[in-house]
Formats: sequence, structure tokens, C-alpha cells
Amino acid sequence: MVRRPRCRGNSIVFGFHYRLERKSIWFVVAIVFVASIGGLVEIAPLFTIDQTVEKAPDMRVYTPLELAGRDIYTREGCYACHSQMIRTLRDEVERYGPYSLAVESQYDHPMLWGSKRTGPDLARIGGKYSDEWHVAHLDNPRHVVAKSIMPAYGWLKRTPLRTEDLGRRLRAQRKVGVPYTDAMIAQAAADALAQTEPDSPGAEGLLQRYGEATQVRAFDGIPGTLTEMDALVAYLQILGRLTDLAHQVEAGTRQ
Repeated sequence: MVRRPRCRGNSIVFGFHYRLERKSIWFVVAIVFVASIGGLVEIAPLFTIDQTVEKAPDMRVYTPLELAGRDIYTREGCYACHSQMIRTLRDEVERYGPYSLAVESQYDHPMLWGSKRTGPDLARIGGKYSDEWHVAHLDNPRHVVAKSIMPAYGWLKRTPLRTEDLGRRLRAQRKVGVPYTDAMIAQAAADALAQTEPDSPGAEGLLQRYGEATQVRAFDGIPGTLTEMDALVAYLQILGRLTDLAHQVEAGTRQ
């Protein structure tokens, strides 16, 4: 029988481990110490969060309709195939646009950065395609991308959007730092409907609360109805457009 040579390095490591296992208290202390290293690495950067997150005076919050669309996006698992974080690599910037900034996600709870890209990154999808394109794509992706493997979401056009709890959703967001006002919370359900009806009396109040840049139109192409398709398309059309800071940084870098 051929005897394999033993590695002295391994014997030293395992010998120390075996001795440590016999002393339970010291073994627990060692586990806590090693685990604390990982915790420290995650927690320490938070002490410099004020220096990490850029200042964006034009940054605005999601409207109730856009927030509802984000919830639908999360509910349907879209984040499992689409990331929302453009890295600083040249090929990503050339394909998707300016790299993502921390401030662009400061009102995202939870964040949807992701790393899996079965489909393209969506961090700057807002305004890239028309509402009609998004509706057709969500209704049946093969209608616009013949080889797409994305599931169809046609039922969103037929599903009324639930609005009675939008105020509570905004209030929950405020608890984690999103600056929704009392008026925004009180008018959440009405504002969601008003965002799809540009000629309605409520549209003016919506613009006063969320800014003149707020997109107001029937996102699903069917005026007079408020559907989950309206909400999801409204959310997709605002991605990358809550602030213009990333484009300003890119322009300054080129100069």
C-alpha cells in the first residue's frame, strides 16, 4: 500500500482546530470574532454615508402611481432578470448610459440593483421607448422582440389598480426616510388616478405636490381607467429620471 505524504501545513491548521473544539468557550469566542469581521466590513461604510451619497437638489420622490408600479415590478419578480445598476465599465456606459450614482437609489426601499441580467439593465430605461412600446412588450414580448424569453403580462391591462392602501404605503416609506408630506399621503389615491388623467381637476394638485416634470397621461393608452399596466409603465418611464445628476456628471467628465 502506497502511503500518501501528509501536508504539514494542513496538519497544523486542523490540529489547532481540533484543540479549539475541545474548549467550547474559546470556540464560541473565536466564532464571534470571525463573524464580527464580516459585520464590521458591512457596517463601517455606513458611518461615511453622508460623504458617499451625492447631493442632488432636483431629486424627487416617486408619485403614488409610480410607487405602485414599483411594487408590481417587485411582485412579479422582474428584478430577478433585470438589474438596475450601471457599473463604471466602458461597455456598460456605452450601452446603457451614465453609470449609476448612489443618490439615485436613496428613495428605493428595498434597492433593486441586482446583478442577474437575463434581460438588459433598466436603470435608464425611462423615456427610451414610448408608452405604446412598453404596453406591447409587456402584453407579449414576442410582439416587439421575436426571440424574447420574457413572460407575458397581458393581464395587467385588465386588472384595476388597488389604490385604497396607497396612503399607507407612502406613510411606511416616510418612516424609512422618504420625504412624503402629509398632503401627499392624504391625496395618494386621488393623485394616482389624476396622473392618468391630464385634463382632470386633480392633475394640477398632483403637479404642485410632485413637480412640473411629473408625467401625466394614460400610460396604458386607455383613458378613464386605472390599471396595473398604467402603474408599471409609469414606473418604467421614470427609471433614471428622478434626478439629472448622472448626466451632469457625465457631461462634466467629458469636458
